[in-house]
Amino acid sequence: MTTTALRTAATATPHWEWQYLDLMRRIWEQGDERLDRTGVGTRSVFGATIRFDLSGGAMPLLTTKRVYWKTATREMLWFLTGNTNIRPLCAQGVEIWTDWPLDRYRRETGEEISRKDFSARIVADEVFAEAWGDLGPVYGKQWVDWDTYEPVGEGLFRRGPGINQVAQVVESLRGNPGSRRHIIEGWNVAELDSMALPPCHKTYQFHVADGRLSCLLYQRSCDLGLGFAFNMWSLALLTRMMAQQCNLEPGEAVWTGGDVHLYLNHAALVEEQLSREPEGEATMAILRRPDSIFDYRIEDFEVAGYAPQAHIAAPVAV
Repeated sequence: MTTTALRTAATATPHWEWQYLDLMRRIWEQGDERLDRTGVGTRSVFGATIRFDLSGGAMPLLTTKRVYWKTATREMLWFLTGNTNIRPLCAQGVEIWTDWPLDRYRRETGEEISRKDFSARIVADEVFAEAWGDLGPVYGKQWVDWDTYEPVGEGLFRRGPGINQVAQVVESLRGNPGSRRHIIEGWNVAELDSMALPPCHKTYQFHVADGRLSCLLYQRSCDLGLGFAFNMWSLALLTRMMAQQCNLEPGEAVWTGGDVHLYLNHAALVEEQLSREPEGEATMAILRRPDSIFDYRIEDFEVAGYAPQAHIAAPVAV
């Protein structure tokens, strides 16, 4: 391993990103090495926490590499629609979910279509998108339309009204802020096998204190090299949106990972990122207050002060 930058002494509060870089270094140097579902192999630790104060419009964007926050924001807005088909994402040029249906299409048809051509066909052909673009009941489906069933007699059941967890949490935050039940849960055991990928960021719990809204995310599995940057941004974004809807100030975004890992084929990413030092702070303004948590648009968010170092490319393990 190459020599990495050491944290410089400072009287000011250390940059929040050192939490991330310290965790990355610990995993790469001390993590347990194992084979994983993808066959690539990882080094991992179990149990880690990173905290970020959202006061003053601050947002947790990594500065040691570029994070495409608009892509992460479009994904969050897509989750809130309850849609599970990649077509709306592909139409916006967002490809972060394309690899899973593309992999299934290639396996089942034998056609070695390119990612670009597959996405273009998803956008152009609604029938094709219905057949090949759906991810199963992932994230948004569980968040806003969790299935329920009601008895109709003789041991039979019919589907009941779906549960909109997000709407319920907004109402509970407004009406009973001291509750310990402000939770959005994605881990629907009955439907895991129907999902392209079971939820990694699975449980969001909100907490109100002194007029400030904080949120703790429990993430069962985290690709620290690629996934974390989006996960941390999305956690903070959802917290800011919920706070605005509930007339609260933003508090803390608290991220907790279960299996936190780095892929063995990400050595170049790790080496490069650990050679850099964080600098600068990003802030975000929400330009309007929509009527509900479900009515935000990408144009509603404006980021300032973000001057990251260069993007670091790395392969995604599917």
